[in-house]
Amino acid sequence: MEIVVMTLMVVVCFSYILKQTYRKWSAVFFSATVAALFCVLAWPYAIEQSKTQIADWLSDPALMRDTAVVLSVDVFLQLAFCMLAAHMMTSGRLKNRMVMTYKVLRFIPSILFYPVLFSGLVVLMFSFHGIGFKTLAWCMAGAVFILIPGLTWLMKVLLPEKDLRLELLFLCNIFILFMGVIATVNGQTAVVGNNEVDWGAFLGFTALLLVGALTGMLLWRARQRRLRRKSELEVKQ
Repeated sequence: MEIVVMTLMVVVCFSYILKQTYRKWSAVFFSATVAALFCVLAWPYAIEQSKTQIADWLSDPALMRDTAVVLSVDVFLQLAFCMLAAHMMTSGRLKNRMVMTYKVLRFIPSILFYPVLFSGLVVLMFSFHGIGFKTLAWCMAGAVFILIPGLTWLMKVLLPEKDLRLELLFLCNIFILFMGVIATVNGQTAVVGNNEVDWGAFLGFTALLLVGALTGMLLWRARQRRLRRKSELEVKQ
């Protein structure tokens, strides 16, 4: 399980750097500053942790299920950014609402990156004995502040194609989603299986599905007729 968690943390950091390549340099340095301040401010809480406590957290089913929810929200936000960015690359004129949504999603960093930073800070505190905790926190903050813009620049040099980076970001988040399920479920399920079929609920779901499909089909046909009439009027004019 530790190998799975470590792999997940590495991919989260890689995805975070990929996301920074789509932001302006001012936003990249702002993210680096926030991450560095997080390291500086989080060290009093990091020194209170222990390897035994972290192992207990990883084996706590309730905490892992809550973590899975946060992971899913973060992944879906990043996937929404990828799909919207791909749509903007291939479309012509865009609505202002879509452009604003793209800017908001581009501004949102990876939520999982900060727990990874915190875990790295905890490991740093336990690895270097005899050095002040505050000094270690400031050293890590300086390294983070330098590495985020540096790795972002290196990623742009190695992968200059924006569409390739976008595809890689999408695949990384899909991988994070599947690895997160493995890491957080830990062999346990939240719902106990049941062999009995609730026919009332099944029929109700089927009815809702059919009504929704029929409504969507009617709305689509009405929209197509309206567009056809509009095009005919434009041709006559």
